[in-house]
Amino acid sequence: MELEYAAEWFKYADMDFMTCEHLLSMHPKPLEIICFHGQQSAEKYLKGFLIYSGTAEPPKTHNLDTLCLLCAEYDDRFNEIIKACGVLTQYGTQPRYPNEMEITENDMQKALEYVRQIRDFEPLLKIRNEAVQSDNDENGV
Repeated sequence: MELEYAAEWFKYADMDFMTCEHLLSMHPKPLEIICFHGQQSAEKYLKGFLIYSGTAEPPKTHNLDTLCLLCAEYDDRFNEIIKACGVLTQYGTQPRYPNEMEITENDMQKALEYVRQIRDFEPLLKIRNEAVQSDNDENGV
């Protein structure tokens, strides 16, 4: 059950990340929206890990530092991505409103680098691969 529910969170995280990649082709690039979806993607990857690890429902927070620390209670390797989480947290709410923060192209590139770091982080990647394999097995693929 945890794997299936975690897989749903990972699926939504992947969709947020694909949205970032799609928006990169726009001119001008919507930097704030790309950073927002990047933060949302990272948040969902972390929440998926928490669910897989036994948390019935992840906390209702956009603070990636908090989520990362909770993940570290299950696997201390999450301390390796705390900086990425700290940077991305600011994009969870502020860029959604005018005049809240000014984001540069460099900020956006760094944010996406951090999202990729979280997406490809070994403990998360292992569970994501397990979830995909389980889904393929269930669907006879």
